[in-house]
Amino acid sequence: MNSAHFPNLFSSIAIGSVELRNRIVSTGHETHLNQNGRIGDAMIAYHRARARGGAGLIVTEVALVHESAVFVADPIRVDSDGCIPGYKKLAKTVHNHGCGLVAQLFHPGREMLASEDGTAPVSYSASSTPNERFHVMPRPMPSEMICEVISSFGDAAARMAEAGLDGVEIVGSHGYLPAQFLNPQVNKRDDLYGGSLENRTRFVREIANDIRRKTRSGFVVGIRLSGDELSHHGMGREEMLDACEMIAAENALDYFSVVAGSSATLAGSVHIAPPMYENSGYTAPLAQAIKDRTGMAAIVAGRITQPQEAERIISSGQADLCGMTRAMICDPELGVKAVSGRFEDIRACIGCNQACIGHFHEGYPISCIQNPVSGRELTLENRPPVENELRIMVVGGGPGGMKAASVAAERGHHVALFEKESRLGGQARLAQLLPHRAEFGGIITNLERELRLSGVEVHKGVNVDEKTVTEFAPDKVVIATGAIPRWPNFEGRDKAHVVDAWQVLLNKANVGKSVVVADWRADWIGIGLAEHLSGNGHSVKLAVNGYMPGQTIQMYVRDAAIGRLHALGVEMIPYVRLFGADEDTVYLQHIMSNEPVLCEGVDTLVLSQGHVPVNSVEEIVRKLGIDFHLAGDCVSPRTAEEAVLEGLRAGYAV
Repeated sequence: MNSAHFPNLFSSIAIGSVELRNRIVSTGHETHLNQNGRIGDAMIAYHRARARGGAGLIVTEVALVHESAVFVADPIRVDSDGCIPGYKKLAKTVHNHGCGLVAQLFHPGREMLASEDGTAPVSYSASSTPNERFHVMPRPMPSEMICEVISSFGDAAARMAEAGLDGVEIVGSHGYLPAQFLNPQVNKRDDLYGGSLENRTRFVREIANDIRRKTRSGFVVGIRLSGDELSHHGMGREEMLDACEMIAAENALDYFSVVAGSSATLAGSVHIAPPMYENSGYTAPLAQAIKDRTGMAAIVAGRITQPQEAERIISSGQADLCGMTRAMICDPELGVKAVSGRFEDIRACIGCNQACIGHFHEGYPISCIQNPVSGRELTLENRPPVENELRIMVVGGGPGGMKAASVAAERGHHVALFEKESRLGGQARLAQLLPHRAEFGGIITNLERELRLSGVEVHKGVNVDEKTVTEFAPDKVVIATGAIPRWPNFEGRDKAHVVDAWQVLLNKANVGKSVVVADWRADWIGIGLAEHLSGNGHSVKLAVNGYMPGQTIQMYVRDAAIGRLHALGVEMIPYVRLFGADEDTVYLQHIMSNEPVLCEGVDTLVLSQGHVPVNSVEEIVRKLGIDFHLAGDCVSPRTAEEAVLEGLRAGYAV
């Protein structure tokens, strides 16, 4: 590949004996697409899309090298030869598209997220140093077990070489087992694997050397490390640089893959998949420091969402390759589009974390709120062209309506979209107004581009009624009319000063100094309103109908937001429902004890009580007897993820 616009990003590079066509990397990430611990058709289809879309290197997700490494239910295991056929099929598929393939080899140590049968497993680490995030107390790894685990890394690498992969990557990032040996605050051993820096790096150095002994010449061996664990009792930047220098001196590695953060703490774990409030490429200085100290090739990952940013990082010498993982979850064709100059066609990741790592944490296969095909390649990848062109009317210009319209038009229908507001975007326009959520507006930009490319006829400022429908005379209708704020009945609703979330964000409400945000949904809206109002000088109490603010959203987004609320002095009241209000008091009820909880001296009650669907157009279309499909909040108020997925399916169905 070559591109005048991105000469560095699309230049080739040799890693070990492997020549990569460009510097774009899909780094290792959990997909939940494995089949009984093996690589099957769903995962192969997923990676094929990224190889075909222009990635230079794909690194597969963590695979367990030893029986003591099981940290979730149904993990991928490479501790027996049974893994070879799946990896062999994957390697052939990826290589057929001109892309390199490396497998991550993994042992979590004390970072135990779950188990295979629901019982708490015994975890092993360098020492009996507890994990703060998962509340795990590990056993110190006996010396004979250390030797066994080291050998298991080499054996697993040999299996990957037999399967035809280009190399392996030792996962030592985010506080996992190799990092636990490196960290003097975790590793309290007094044998050959503890104490001095030479001893603490011995575990990693012996793993790398064992892999070298058991694999062919030129087989790529890399390691992933956090340049700064950004955690309480985590390894800092200088400590990690010293360790990397000693590890590199062994001459057993080909590259460092550099990230930030640690799984061991809530604060550190946010950097495993940094939300949208982190700056693009914020980890690049960490990669440059390791590259400069060791003289080795460096891959960097951390919110690199656009080829322009990757080009800047590489051209400045901060890294040699860029991990653009979530960017390619959102748009697998990022590489092909960038190299051909189609920059505006790239669907930009917005860092919401909802359907990528959010799905993993909930135990579901990976996807993307903007690109529902991700993780569903086997069922949704091919868009069948229409046999007979129809007149399709789409009502509603939010994410669901825009997706339905573009998909239906792309398949060959004549499509017109009608939106009552003067701008497209629906509730996404409000979401982008909240603190640290500005990038959410990217979903609008991306979908508007899809509308233009597919040739959809767009009508704004049209309140669709029966006359509108009959005049357009559609063969089929897609209804995506969304929802409006829910105002529940409660005592004092008409007497107290009560406003809703939309009114606050659109500056249509005069909010007093002292505020209670009544948050029924426990999602990003309540948290965002509390931060927005507190940041503007209001005294805020966030009353949540759940056990914590942000209960229903991805944990990294939630945890980071709770930290900001605490710093702002927002009082968070969990386990309460809204009961009533008067001129200066909001009455809450504890959802477990039913006891009253009073918030006194309140000027304004702000409702974040979810939404109710808008179904007026559905009633019209039913009356006219026209075939229709529903998408998004008009079906049932949920999130943009469901709206876009249902919009895509509606676009397929018409």
